[in-house]
Amino acid sequence: MKSTEPACQYELKAARDAMEVIQGKWRIPIIISLSYGTKRFGEIHRDIPDISPKMLSQELKALEENKLITRTLHDSMPVTVEYALTTLGMSSRDLLNELRNWGKHFRNEIVGQ
Repeated sequence: MKSTEPACQYELKAARDAMEVIQGKWRIPIIISLSYGTKRFGEIHRDIPDISPKMLSQELKALEENKLITRTLHDSMPVTVEYALTTLGMSSRDLLNELRNWGKHFRNEIVGQ
């Protein structure tokens, strides 16, 4: 029994880490928006109109700190900032697809719609 405890603890920690990175109401929608390509702040905001600009800014910073997105500043007039998924961010696609599939199954089973 003891030989599986470290493995279980590792799995729990890894799952907790993943949940911490994508937690909240807005991070998954932002990742999905950027999965369609590089976007500017306003384009992301148009994709997710319910999010306030302040919250979008905070969530983009958090995703950047966790290396899921990059922020590129272009030296133009006016200054242009673009956001894109990193390789690590793109690796969440399968997870998000599975989450959507499970959500559809859950809705059918529980909600009936």
